[in-house]
Amino acid sequence: MKRILAFTALVAFAAPASADNWPQWRGPKFDGHSAEKGLPTEWGAEKNVAWKLKMPGIGACTPAVWGDQIFVTSVDGDNVVLMCIGTDGKEKWKQPIAKNGKPRGEGNDASASCSTDGKHVWTFAGNGNLVCYTVAGKEVWVKNLQDYGKFNIQFGSHWTPVLYKDKLYLQVMHRGVQILVSLDAATGKELWKQNRPGYGKGESPDTYSSPCIWEGEGGPLLVAHGNDYCTGHKLDTGAEVWRVQGLNPTTNSAWRFVSNPLVTPDLIVVPSCKSGPTVAFNPVGAKGDIDPDNKAEKWRFKSTPDVVSPIRVGDIVYLSADGPFTAVDLKTGEQLYRQNLSGGKHRANMIAADGKIYVTSTTGAIDVVQAGNTFKKLATNTLPDTLYATPAPAGGRLYVRGWNYLWAIGK
Repeated sequence: MKRILAFTALVAFAAPASADNWPQWRGPKFDGHSAEKGLPTEWGAEKNVAWKLKMPGIGACTPAVWGDQIFVTSVDGDNVVLMCIGTDGKEKWKQPIAKNGKPRGEGNDASASCSTDGKHVWTFAGNGNLVCYTVAGKEVWVKNLQDYGKFNIQFGSHWTPVLYKDKLYLQVMHRGVQILVSLDAATGKELWKQNRPGYGKGESPDTYSSPCIWEGEGGPLLVAHGNDYCTGHKLDTGAEVWRVQGLNPTTNSAWRFVSNPLVTPDLIVVPSCKSGPTVAFNPVGAKGDIDPDNKAEKWRFKSTPDVVSPIRVGDIVYLSADGPFTAVDLKTGEQLYRQNLSGGKHRANMIAADGKIYVTSTTGAIDVVQAGNTFKKLATNTLPDTLYATPAPAGGRLYVRGWNYLWAIGK
């Protein structure tokens, strides 16, 4: 009976608070999935656009949506601002949260995404400021992560903190510092700080991925990805439980991680970079080194996405690179197909809803693919904008943050 009650509580918490909400960049369950039905399949600059709102500057922040409020960050002249926009397309408020620095490569100081619980909103700016505001636009607290050590990272810091229950979890991982941190979400007070060592050299300690939460039997765990390894940690102390090995098989000194792992209750899929491996393992009861000798490991696929996180629909895992789109059998790791989608750089994560997968290119194209073991592209939709942010599905629409506009796609 205790196990049944515990499992029921876990499922209740894992379910979205509402199918309409997209509270953080990887969605309600940290896996890129939305419970929305009937999302649009086809659109264009003048087709199926409910509204568009001019942004004050560039940004790659995935919109966080709760009820009738949308939260994004943006460059705005010399500042980075946190914005609240209504689902009617009207700006509600805008607050400066940091000074804007110069772009470094493709990154800018408005790259990290927001998280919200419907009462507060949290976000991070590239200069180090981690902030909490009420959803009405009142500042609650500010903490600068450079207090843990001056940033030393080639393309800037873009980590999105993960909100879980009443706590924030973040990884601060660059050439100067390699730590995981837990904060009280209401106050910003540090609850624990844990060293998270890696053995990468050169550029490898520079980490551009963000932490996430695995929920499943024996969990939840904090999943960190960077500096040649993916690791799982206890939420109350940060103590390490398992570590995925062999992600940098040639000890390449430029092996920096951008793509995030996919977490599902019975499978975690870990990408690497630069044509390295993709590793899948069962996290239930997993401990120690995850390698081919550990029974938890299921398969190692011969290639990897470099930036876009894997996504799972049913018994298939999908991988997206700059055009190539690959389907892999979840049980065996065998490739089912590999097809080309829209070219250009792919920097946004895939999302899945109602049996469809949305794959975004920086060129403004979003391909819609039918989930299944055979390839079927339903549509290619192009907006006159540059798209780095992951679209956010909510309320029957897709909210797409471009460098120029926030687009509401749908009715």
